Formats: sequence, C-alpha cells, structure tokens
Amino acid sequence: MTRQDAYAKNNGRIRFVLVRPEVAGNIGAVARVLRNFGISDLVLVAPVADPMSPEAFQRATHGQQVLASAKRVDRLDEALAGCVGSAAFSSNDAGLIRRGMAGSPAETLPKLVALSHSGPVALVFGPEPSGLSTAEVARCDHLITIPANKEYSALNLSHAVAIAAYEVFRAESSGEDFVSESAPATDDERERMFRHLKKALEDVHFLWDDKAELLFHGLRQIIIRARPTHNDVQLLHGIARQLEWVVRTGYQVPDPVKDASISGASENTTGVPPV
Repeated sequence: MTRQDAYAKNNGRIRFVLVRPEVAGNIGAVARVLRNFGISDLVLVAPVADPMSPEAFQRATHGQQVLASAKRVDRLDEALAGCVGSAAFSSNDAGLIRRGMAGSPAETLPKLVALSHSGPVALVFGPEPSGLSTAEVARCDHLITIPANKEYSALNLSHAVAIAAYEVFRAESSGEDFVSESAPATDDERERMFRHLKKALEDVHFLWDDKAELLFHGLRQIIIRARPTHNDVQLLHGIARQLEWVVRTGYQVPDPVKDASISGASENTTGVPPV
C-alpha cells in the first residue's frame, strides 16, 4: 500500500481528541503532526488555550486547515459521540482501573484501526500539566501507555500524538483489510446501556458499597472487550429492565427445591419420604 493510500484510508475514521489543552503552541504542533499522517479529525474538549491564536497557527506549519476545522465541545462524552471504540493516552498506569486497561501503542492501536472500519475511533489525550483523570481514562475503552524512561515518562503532548499517529499510519500501511461480521454499537448506545445497567444493579444491591465503582468498571471492561453490537446492547437493556421490574414489584423467585418438597409432602401417601 502506498503512503497516499494509507492517508486516504485513515482520514475521517481516526479521531484525535485533546482534553483541556493549555498551551496554544501544542495544539498547533498537534495539527501539524496530524497533517503529516493524513488525519484531519481533531476535537478539542473545553480548550483552555485559544486554538485560533497566532502561536497555534505558527506552530501548525502546513496543518493550519486541520487547526481551523477542529471541532470544539464542552464534554468528553460529546467528543466520543458516534465512535465505536476509544483509547486514552497516559503515562500513568498506576491503580487497579488503569492497570487493568493498559497496553502499548503497538499492542492496542492495530486493533483499534481494524475496528475503525466499522465506525470512528477516538484517541484521547489529556491536558499538559496533569494528564487525564482516572474517571476520564475509565470513560474510554482502553488505556495506552507509551514505553519510555521510567524516571521521566511524561511526553510532550504533540510528541505523544506523533507516536500515536505514526502507529495508526503503520497499521494502515500493513495492507490488511478488516471486515466486521456485525457493526459494533456506538459509544452513545453503549453509554446509555451502561447507565441503565448500573442503575439496575444498584437497585438490586449488586453495586452498593465503596467498591461499587471498581466492580462496575470491571463489568464494563468485560462488555467492551466483547465489542457488543446494537442487538447485544438491547439485550443488556432488557436485563436491566427485568431487574428494575423485580425491585418495583417485590417479585420473589420461587425456590424449586422448597416447592418440590412441599408438593411431594402433600401428595405422598405411601409413608416413604420423597427423594
């Protein structure tokens, strides 16, 4: 596959998301990097710096069009809308939630590039001073950590984006095509289902103590790894509705052993205890 073919393949399917970027020059440098690899879908979530500033445009050499067309939204949920997959980038993989999601760019990005043949995939980067919060990382499907010197592993924002864009380009250039057997559910569909399922599990006290968030995150990751389709999501909504009905009606599930014992005792006239 030629470079131009790779540019054409990933354009519009891979979305780069910058969350609360604080340095205008970094936003411009990201736009330049994306132009290098033929990517034009840039979304800024509540940017602190002005992406239209002279500094941003100066650093966006030949990527000014990417910068000018960048979409601005207020919340991460809006940036992920319509996506079928997502990955957060962070050098911090400490803690149960992050550790269970973490993988390298080489391990994770080819899978997401393949998934992008079914719909947009978002790659999410945090603000320069602090990176993404654990809640923002958990909102994504995967966590990608770029291998680096453990004594100082935090990369400049545009450098991290460059590595990600290169890995995307490399995966596209492999020449492998991916055909999904069935289209995965979008981020919007999954999030509505997750909210519904979480509420239902709280109602039946499956989620109730200080470990509830961690437990639900584990369940969420199991479902995400299965790449649920629209029909799968509807089935999970059905489970949640049934749990809500049980709580609302106070329905008691019959005990088949107890019921059989009572029934057997009433019908037994031989004097022999029922087996």
